[in-house]
Amino acid sequence: MELAVEDASTYADWFGCLAEPMRVRLLHAVAVSGREVTVGELTGRLGISQSTCSHHLRRLADAGFVRLRKEGTATLVSVNPACCTGLPHAADAVMGVLGGARPCCPEDLPPDVAVRPLRDGDWADVRRIYAEGIATGDATFETEVPPQAVLDEWLPGHRWVAEVDGRVAGWAAAKRVSGRDVYAGVAETSLYVGDGFRGRGIGKALAHRQVTAADADGLWTLQTSIFPENRASIALHHSAGFRTLGLRERIGRHHGVWRDTVLMERRRAD
Repeated sequence: MELAVEDASTYADWFGCLAEPMRVRLLHAVAVSGREVTVGELTGRLGISQSTCSHHLRRLADAGFVRLRKEGTATLVSVNPACCTGLPHAADAVMGVLGGARPCCPEDLPPDVAVRPLRDGDWADVRRIYAEGIATGDATFETEVPPQAVLDEWLPGHRWVAEVDGRVAGWAAAKRVSGRDVYAGVAETSLYVGDGFRGRGIGKALAHRQVTAADADGLWTLQTSIFPENRASIALHHSAGFRTLGLRERIGRHHGVWRDTVLMERRRAD
């Protein structure tokens, strides 16, 4: 399928903006901060003048990569969450990989994490970890843990927990998106890692088991929706073979605020 002219023009503007190394450094500095930063902080960190910094930030803002906000005399800079999905999608589109095979699953799995099927005695831990995810504000639209009857709608054979030293540290599950037979191989996935266990590769271990089990069981499509602010989850799903289909803008209200979600999909190779 040919790349649309309007898409090619948009992507060219984005890539043209990032053709300047200083803009790449600035975007990276803002992104890894994980918060709003001032122009003064950025000038000190990168060793550049305020005029140079402001010039490049304006170009990044015009292209949609960052947001600028005045607070008194200071200019606060933050990453536009949409660029965390739009830029990878643009690269995939240009390279023609959107319809091709994606990686199977994460590598370098942690040796101290054991993934096993969920058992009846795990529900209390599953609900606790779900609540910890809700508390982050960037894991789900849910504001309360659903009752067990709702959680029990997950597909049998696609409910997993990860253990570390005998403690349940995370879980993953999949459920059918529709009762129609034509969609029998399409499932929506969820994956949560408990507070105090994040950053230890537990998500990798769960994603590996989730996608390999789905492939073995004949599920041909996995899909998930993630808040763009949850960059760690987006990166994890990319490593598991998911691709970004697009950004669903203002798809739902969360604590009274409209939120976007990134729609991601993984297709079985055959």
